[in-house]
Amino acid sequence: MIPTEFTKRYYSIGEAAAMFDLKTSTLRFWEKEFPELQPKKSESGARKYTAKDMEKLRQIHYLVKERGFTLEGARLKLKHAPEDQIDHEDVVRRLQKVKAELDQFVKTIKTLP
Repeated sequence: MIPTEFTKRYYSIGEAAAMFDLKTSTLRFWEKEFPELQPKKSESGARKYTAKDMEKLRQIHYLVKERGFTLEGARLKLKHAPEDQIDHEDVVRRLQKVKAELDQFVKTIKTLP
């Protein structure tokens, strides 16, 4: 599950990939495709994702994996849409998910003796 807030100073590529249920190779590919996603690298070359990088990953993941945008479409959306619009879409999606879970819960309660 993707956290709603990123609290660590840096996340490794493995941690980031696990949070978004992606392969590390996908994150490295996205770095090439999305210029705004450029994590810092340690002297040994290990990627260090900041909270800002993780928020950008959340937006890219949302557009590509959840909304079904192509990479080009996601790039354009990130470039032309204000960040709060993408955040708003994420909130709406989460609320819809909660509503569906509550509806399922109500159905389960109604079937109990």
